[in-house]
Amino acid sequence: MSHRFLIATICATLLLAAHVPTATALDLNPLTALKSVVEAAVEDRTADDIASDLAIKGKLTANVIDKMGSDVISIGADVYEQVVMLTGTVETGKQKTQAGRLAKDVENVKNVYNEILVIKAIDKEKGSVENYVDDSVIETKINAQLLDAGGVSVTNYRYRSVGGRVFLLGRALSNAELKKALGIVKGIDGVKSVKSRIFVRAKK
Repeated sequence: MSHRFLIATICATLLLAAHVPTATALDLNPLTALKSVVEAAVEDRTADDIASDLAIKGKLTANVIDKMGSDVISIGADVYEQVVMLTGTVETGKQKTQAGRLAKDVENVKNVYNEILVIKAIDKEKGSVENYVDDSVIETKINAQLLDAGGVSVTNYRYRSVGGRVFLLGRALSNAELKKALGIVKGIDGVKSVKSRIFVRAKK
């Protein structure tokens, strides 16, 4: 990827962020995509493919926030090669279905993995006390340990932890790499389960 494209994409991402509501804490916002832009500089993908993912995330952000409002406070979204993975928690199956439908309606989306968990408010409050898990710590450990492991193209991976349940999206360059990555994630303290949506495709 050229430096000119990277700079232009970062600028576009920041401009997009200025037009997205900030009253909600959900992780659909374009500022999250800024990290993806920087990582994308070393990904084995075309500039057009990366730009398409960023555009999808921006449109998804605006679409979901506009239609669902405060209902999306605990929803996260990741995009890789125009495939969307939704994670997080909502209180009703209707909300989960609506989020999935809105994601599918975004232009150029190829597929949607709706991994949102339905947890009633009372169960969420009870669980937060009895089985507290710091998902941000788990995600930080995933990033650090995959980087340290060697032989894992961590920039091709997207990952979310929801109450210790880890969801993965992206691409491994070999079956051996995928096996290694999954083993690392499963061995991290606090991880209760791992669901992988990672596919294998070698470099051209």
